[in-house]
Amino acid sequence: MMVIPAIDLKGGRCVRLVQGDMARATVYADDPVAVARGFEAAGAEWIHVVDLDGAIAGTPVNDGAIAAVCRGVRAKVEVGGGLRDLAILERVLGLGAGRVVLGTAALEDPDFFAAACRRHPGRILAGIDARKGKVAVAGWTKESATDAAELAVEVQRAGAAAIVFTDIARDGTGEGVNAPAVDAIADAVDIPVIASGGVASLDDLRRLRALARRNLEAVIVGRAIYTGAVDLATALRIGRGEEP
Repeated sequence: MMVIPAIDLKGGRCVRLVQGDMARATVYADDPVAVARGFEAAGAEWIHVVDLDGAIAGTPVNDGAIAAVCRGVRAKVEVGGGLRDLAILERVLGLGAGRVVLGTAALEDPDFFAAACRRHPGRILAGIDARKGKVAVAGWTKESATDAAELAVEVQRAGAAAIVFTDIARDGTGEGVNAPAVDAIADAVDIPVIASGGVASLDDLRRLRALARRNLEAVIVGRAIYTGAVDLATALRIGRGEEP
């Protein structure tokens, strides 16, 4: 199980939100490239970058910061936030992203999502963000009646390379992962699942590994790294099954 550190961009700076609330943002660093290099130095193979402004606006806003991060590290970078048509998707891949996360489009524009999967096989991830089991989109500002597991099955059928599943109620709270919800998504599909939201300690990583789901490929960790609650190098070892 890989551990993927996260960089959330708001106004070009690294921030973390609480339950996706833009009004509850904490700025952790002004230089996302320096943060990314620190992650790489700790051993991260992938870095998860979210354009928070872009998710709200419906189109990427922090292109400069995204490009700088992609150029600044040898680690691979996955990018999400506001990717809702093929032209924009191509633009972000052109910035150097190894793969991209489509969230709103996965629910609201399945034809575009499927076309993106066909055009870029292996590089399109479905972002499924759920509040009380129901999918939320547009930077988590719009709630739907669609069940997260139901959408997981649909995006697998459309050709998604993997699913990034976020429990919104846990994201940025430090309350711990919702392991049963992650388990339910992994059980619903065969493609890889990347868990996100709520990691507060190294024990959360052990809890996810204990699910023993072969398709639980990775977990994204954000705030806990910035606060020091989780040491990234140690987390990476636990993810590999090398208990320190």
